[in-house]
Amino acid sequence: MNFSTRSFCIALLGASMLIFSQERNLRNIQKLTFGGDNAEAYFSPDGKKLTLQVTNPTIGAHCDQIYLLDLNQKNISTKDLNLISTGTGRTTCSFFMPDGKHVIYASTHEANKKCPAKPKPRTDGKYLWPIYEEFDIYEADLNGKITRKFTDSPGYDAEAVVSPDGKYIVFTSTRSGDLELWRMDIDGKNLKQLTFGLGYDGGAFFSHDSKKLVFRSSRPSTAAEIKEYKDLLAENLVAPTNMEIYTMNIDGSGLKQITNLGKANWSPYFHPSDKKILFSSNHHSTRGYDFQIYSIDLDGSNLTQITYESEFNAFPMFSHDGKKLVFSSNRQAGKAHETNVFIADWVETDHHENVSEQNLKKTVSYLASDELKGRLTGSEGEKKASEFISKEFKSLKLKPRNGKSYFQDFTYDLKLNPHEESSAVQINSRNVIGYLDNKASKTIIIGAHYDHLGLNEHHNSTLMNSNGQIHNGADDNASGVSAVLELARMFSQNKTKEKANYVFALFSGEEDGLMGSKKIAEEVKDHYPNVISMINLDMIGRLNKDKDLTVGGVGTSPVFGEMIKKYKPAGFNLAIDSAGVGPSDHTSFYLKDIPVLFLFTGTHSDYHKPTDDTERVNFTGLRNITHYVFNLANGLAEVENIPFTKTKISQSKAIPKYKVTLGIMPSYADSKDGLQIDGVTEKRPADLAGIRSGDVLIRIGKCDVKEVYSYMDCLSKVNSGDELPVTVLRDGKEMTVNVKF
Repeated sequence: MNFSTRSFCIALLGASMLIFSQERNLRNIQKLTFGGDNAEAYFSPDGKKLTLQVTNPTIGAHCDQIYLLDLNQKNISTKDLNLISTGTGRTTCSFFMPDGKHVIYASTHEANKKCPAKPKPRTDGKYLWPIYEEFDIYEADLNGKITRKFTDSPGYDAEAVVSPDGKYIVFTSTRSGDLELWRMDIDGKNLKQLTFGLGYDGGAFFSHDSKKLVFRSSRPSTAAEIKEYKDLLAENLVAPTNMEIYTMNIDGSGLKQITNLGKANWSPYFHPSDKKILFSSNHHSTRGYDFQIYSIDLDGSNLTQITYESEFNAFPMFSHDGKKLVFSSNRQAGKAHETNVFIADWVETDHHENVSEQNLKKTVSYLASDELKGRLTGSEGEKKASEFISKEFKSLKLKPRNGKSYFQDFTYDLKLNPHEESSAVQINSRNVIGYLDNKASKTIIIGAHYDHLGLNEHHNSTLMNSNGQIHNGADDNASGVSAVLELARMFSQNKTKEKANYVFALFSGEEDGLMGSKKIAEEVKDHYPNVISMINLDMIGRLNKDKDLTVGGVGTSPVFGEMIKKYKPAGFNLAIDSAGVGPSDHTSFYLKDIPVLFLFTGTHSDYHKPTDDTERVNFTGLRNITHYVFNLANGLAEVENIPFTKTKISQSKAIPKYKVTLGIMPSYADSKDGLQIDGVTEKRPADLAGIRSGDVLIRIGKCDVKEVYSYMDCLSKVNSGDELPVTVLRDGKEMTVNVKF
């Protein structure tokens, strides 16, 4: 990416904005409960009934009670819920017995018929779960008659589930002094402790072959964590804010941690294949409360978001035939904090459509290796990179651009010294283009530039005296290339024939002024049918902890605004720029009246420096962004019409030419009070004058700077050798320094 002459501004999208989901695994979603707090719904062996936990004062359930719901009922409503617990005390965690005629659940009713109190709010605001020591496990028939009591020891006994083969019950108990998993025979005999590590082990479920267990677990490790856990447990409390998913064999052997995501990962359930797990997690959340259902392979790979709608989705359970999924969610809520039970048809997605983090790493590692020496346009390293991309396209059986070659050659002249005409050299380069022909009437372009700075021969580095040092460009822009190649694999190898053709275009010459993308943009409409949009990926490898992703070009078509929200990954915070022009290759296509989108994770201290290396790339973030683009491109293919709109900035703001540089990296936050400075290039005018990253530029000489475009206007009026006062805000106070340009 080259920020030297092109910039744009963005406005932050609030996290509270309504999000419309894309839940490709769920079809025919049906709401089963209507009001109150409904959760932990589990299928009967024949899949015709559910047992669930309900609090709903309108039906007399003032404290969690167990209800039965017959799924054969038409037009299911609240009146179809039948109470099968005693209606006294508090109950939790019901599950069908193998005969389908009995249910087990935990209840406090024998100790006290009143509802036990919830934990009092703490001054530190910590969220806690009560571990009621009065809970014991009971069996009841479907009319609510208790037929057996399984536990009768002091302390907490709850969270009981039954193995599919009908041999065992596993439950959580404090009978050993800690919250551990225990197993007993289906008749309650032969108790066996399964877990022994300090921490809360609970919410266990069997695999469909009855050979494994999956469960949630907290594992306090530091002295402070251990003390807090023990202190809370002594008060019959637990903090469920830091849990991971584990599996083990049903005898307690083979303990394995599956997730390492942080925060709360819980309510796991085996996928019908027993090769992956569904669970609820808020690991992605950066702003507020948000739980979504994910799937993950047993080896911890292929983490995939399943639900998107609402801010709470949990307790997934498959029917025994694997065709239905039941879960709890606060979508379609009638009032705040209402949680209902939903059922959906489960749809298996094509495994070819899973983003491979390994593939992304392979591409970035090679393109950003010293072997390619920074991929300078026209260099041997750039040639190797283009051959690597071409080989990938060939292996995917994409069509070459002209039927013979994936390469598009182009040349341009470049002044190595802008002040000396004699310094001009001719650069010979090439784009790499692959075409997926779905025989559709419209075409979408997905592109990224693959060139970088080489050994700084073209003097675009932000590090002074860096000539001869390899600028590997892992983020800029091996990251974007890796995503394009992975998207090419996903679209070309999946079983779906999309309603659009896809052009996968890797450009060179971007760092010298969008040279490669200009070449293809000039002729793309002549070569491919009805080009409806272009998606540009540039510097998408450094997603920060707040998951801020800039999406540019949103104003270039009226359909984009809703589209980018619809497919947004959980926890992401979108920074939206409406302009069609910006610091990357999408500008070339916008200027040919093609709607564009531009994805970018932001500048950083390694931008255009030798330190932009592979180990600094956030591959988890890169994987999520790649999946986001896959959904966007699929969604765009389904849209009947994507009209082009000229953006206001492009109509009113011409990009000025200027003869000097200040040596700053501007922020892309929209501000009318000055230009935030994200970075300062060493030994350039701003740095030499004492301007720092974080300062807000408000004036160059007598020219006021309000935002990025007025900054460029001001800079265009400055000549080389001028010495002017430059005013910045630092810590809210104006400071003026003399800058020699």
